[in-house]
Amino acid sequence: MIEYILAALAGYLLGSIPFGLVLTKLAGLGDIREIGSGNIGATNVLRTGHKGLALATLLLDGGKGAIAAAIAWALIGETAGLIAGFAAVLGHNFPVWLKFKGGKGVATTLGAVFVMAWPVGLGACATWLVMANLFRISSLAALTALALAPVYALLLGKPDQAIMFAGLAVLGFIRHETNIRRLLKGEEPKLGKKKPAE
Repeated sequence: MIEYILAALAGYLLGSIPFGLVLTKLAGLGDIREIGSGNIGATNVLRTGHKGLALATLLLDGGKGAIAAAIAWALIGETAGLIAGFAAVLGHNFPVWLKFKGGKGVATTLGAVFVMAWPVGLGACATWLVMANLFRISSLAALTALALAPVYALLLGKPDQAIMFAGLAVLGFIRHETNIRRLLKGEEPKLGKKKPAE
């Protein structure tokens, strides 16, 4: 039990590093929380017009979930990996350094999913790419990928991972509440378009 608690704590602390905020400040772009949606993730970093920073944010945020899950799995076991990966997403979404106001956790979730079940990770990423290309709406692509990840896990005979991925999907949908309301109204902005501050 102590090992699982340590895995959760380490995952949370790693996940809570706000790479989007750090990178934009280092680049002299100010506080990313005052731009666009105010989110610290890659989609909002892209609204600064700096594609390289957005890509770096995407990779680093995804890396948080992947590294947390991989290290805990290697040192303690698969269950610890699942716990650490989930905790990393919680850390990204509710970072202690930013008064628990973080991102929406899509990239960090995909990173953890890749480590715990790479075929599911590939399926989720493919789902995001297809939806993003078809509809040009990042949130819709992300929500679809999150929703289908546990389905893919079940189809591959991975019930434990499916439970964890379902939990992450629920968390993701909760974090996208505002986006879902805009989607239902047909008001969600498309990729490549600037978004007014909320």
